[in-house]
Amino acid sequence: MNNAYLARAKKMIPDPQILSVVAAKRAKQLAIGGARPMIKCDSENLIDVALLEIAEGLLSYEFGTPGEIASGLPVVADGSEPAEIPVDGE
Repeated sequence: MNNAYLARAKKMIPDPQILSVVAAKRAKQLAIGGARPMIKCDSENLIDVALLEIAEGLLSYEFGTPGEIASGLPVVADGSEPAEIPVDGE
């Protein structure tokens, strides 16, 4: 993990627990969800790509409502339908 990217991302999402979840979920999207990077990054490490996207303000998060959380469906910030992400073994 690139410490410079981490320091910059912390300025956008100062809570370390939220930052780690957002970066991990984005890295998973890049790895298995078919998502493409929104930024050119010198590193091939997907966590670095996610941190740089956060640092550049290209990636953010929203907390879901209790109903959305209970449904188990991903929450998409722009209101569009969530992309289907295959679950392991399916």
